[in-house]
Amino acid sequence: MQAVILAGGRGERLRPLTDYIPKAMVPIRGRPFLEYELENLKANGIDDVVLCVGYKAEVIRSHFGKGEDFGLRIRYSYDGEQPLGTMGALKNAEGLLEDAFFVTYGDNYLRLDYRGMMHQLLSSDKLGVMAVYHNNGLHGKSDVEVDSGYVTYYDKEDTGHRSPTWINYGIISLRKQSLSSIPGNQYYDEERFYNKLIEQRQLIAYEAHQRFYEIGTVNSLTEFEENLEDILGNQGDP
Repeated sequence: MQAVILAGGRGERLRPLTDYIPKAMVPIRGRPFLEYELENLKANGIDDVVLCVGYKAEVIRSHFGKGEDFGLRIRYSYDGEQPLGTMGALKNAEGLLEDAFFVTYGDNYLRLDYRGMMHQLLSSDKLGVMAVYHNNGLHGKSDVEVDSGYVTYYDKEDTGHRSPTWINYGIISLRKQSLSSIPGNQYYDEERFYNKLIEQRQLIAYEAHQRFYEIGTVNSLTEFEENLEDILGNQGDP
């Protein structure tokens, strides 16, 4: 299986830790966070990785290279001078992608059944499957509504004041043909992309049962480090 990791952000909320390194390379007990994420993906059957990089990209490439030392095939897609947004960066990597793949972020650590999620996509005629977690506002702001197995609403800021109880877990599986709606060399964010799939009833929900971890803020980074033994003890366990 193939995963695209969006790792081009500057990590402003982690400064000064990210003044000289990208967010994905912030050290956790002497190792860059991205090492933990890649080990988790490998433990779940993913051996082909495309890293979408931008800010301080050379730091990531010099550490991971082509992935041989990590038992992976790693290739790189560069965002360029202008920010492309999450889906713009994905479109930029289109030439490296398989017919079906995962998309996640360089600051996420996610425990779920990756094989089961990909099977759900491939056994359907839909364009995408979003992992969702019944969050009830516990770990960040809930932003997703689910009905009859479909994602029916996605708004990170909940501007519609609908108070959803599910949250985007931080990973989606897509068919490559879903990218045909994204213009090339332009900024295109995930919210616009996902809502287009929702309008077309092309986005299935896949429930994750374990909480997610991320390192987007100092508090969440500290929480990940404090729970590291438990997290690694359950690596590869959905």
